[in-house]
Amino acid sequence: MNILHIISSPRGKDSFSIKLGNEIVARLLVKYPGSAVKVHNLTETNFPHLEEAHLHAFMTEASKRTEAQATAIKHSDEAIAELQDADIIIIGAPMYNFGIHSTLKAWLDHVMRAGVTFKYGAEGPEGLLKNKKVYLAISSGGIYAEGPMQSFDFTEPYLTKVLSFIGMNDISTYRVEGVAIPGIQENAFEKAVDTLAI
Repeated sequence: MNILHIISSPRGKDSFSIKLGNEIVARLLVKYPGSAVKVHNLTETNFPHLEEAHLHAFMTEASKRTEAQATAIKHSDEAIAELQDADIIIIGAPMYNFGIHSTLKAWLDHVMRAGVTFKYGAEGPEGLLKNKKVYLAISSGGIYAEGPMQSFDFTEPYLTKVLSFIGMNDISTYRVEGVAIPGIQENAFEKAVDTLAI
């Protein structure tokens, strides 16, 4: 198996989404011995937010791209190639202001490409990244999976929608919640690990 671990937290060793993602990877290596693991830390690679140059490159045929456009599209091509090569993808997603970190949004903007990761046909949109297993490792200071704050969660709903749109429908979500709430934070990570079913 080829395992791709996408990290979007800037908190390093203090990040609960990274810790949970690492735990998922460890379980997968037990289940699939000899698997190759690639880690892509979006906060360390300065993944660019979309600019005009990127959009022009996306809409230009490969054979007609200028040198500047070829450079602009490089991040997108590399990110998509990583997904195409992966059998299993783990995406670490800490919640910031009820949504995902901007680095993860930038990565998704480069990955969502018409004619490459999805296409439109007579039946409507069709995702092209198929037969992949995805694990979401979400962390949050509060409780959002249920209860009064559930409607504020735009992390899991957004990720499941966009990933499904490009063909990745087999998604399992695990959460470390309440890491900022006294009385809950002390056992939040252990509780999340106990829910893992891999």
